[in-house]
Amino acid sequence: MTRDKIIITGASSGLGEGMARQFAARGRSLGLAARRVEKLDALAAELADQAGRVVVRGLDVTDFDDVPRAFAELADGLGGVDRVIVNAGLGKGAPIGTGNAAANLETVQTNLLGALAQAEAAMEIFRAQNHGHLVLISSISAVRGLPKAQAAYSASKAGVSALGQGLQTELASSPITVSVILPGYIETDINRGVKTKLMSETDDGVRAMVAAIEAERRRSEVPAWPWTPIAAALKYLPDALSAKLV
Repeated sequence: MTRDKIIITGASSGLGEGMARQFAARGRSLGLAARRVEKLDALAAELADQAGRVVVRGLDVTDFDDVPRAFAELADGLGGVDRVIVNAGLGKGAPIGTGNAAANLETVQTNLLGALAQAEAAMEIFRAQNHGHLVLISSISAVRGLPKAQAAYSASKAGVSALGQGLQTELASSPITVSVILPGYIETDINRGVKTKLMSETDDGVRAMVAAIEAERRRSEVPAWPWTPIAAALKYLPDALSAKLV
């Protein structure tokens, strides 16, 4: 099934912007949401000749009352919605107990509670129309709790993965599908400054994400190499070794 009408959150930069560009190149209609509306407007103007239709809506996913309104408006603007990509997120963080609790709390609120609010809004639409594809952008860091400044981030993404797994079980015999995407290190603003040989170029990483989303698999580590074997290894390696991989 071709999903022609797609909502993407966190679409003003990074992976969200990259996915918008690739889906637009495939002629899909896009509902783009993010806090930075001026960037969304510029992106929409750039993609207008390729995409079937582009509509934008300013959205802070931690404004839980506004999330369902935003999704309803985007769906109306597109004439319906076939797929929602829950992508908006933060990468802030600090070692727990070092006086920077605000950064960790903001990360969890955005990445986990914001994702839950988006899933609620998307699933309400999908249940009413009895079809749809919910895509949750998690992270390889969800596979195993990470130390220091990444602890809250990895916990938030583990929650996103668990949310997706629960919905997959519930909707196993339903025309509504749920995919959990676990990106490894992909070059974006959130990963600036990370020094690792495992970093993927933005275009390569986004292409892998879009291919996995289109396949509608339940779970995909992206890019598959090297992250599928790394994800498997992370479950069992001693802490000293796992820390070197992530």
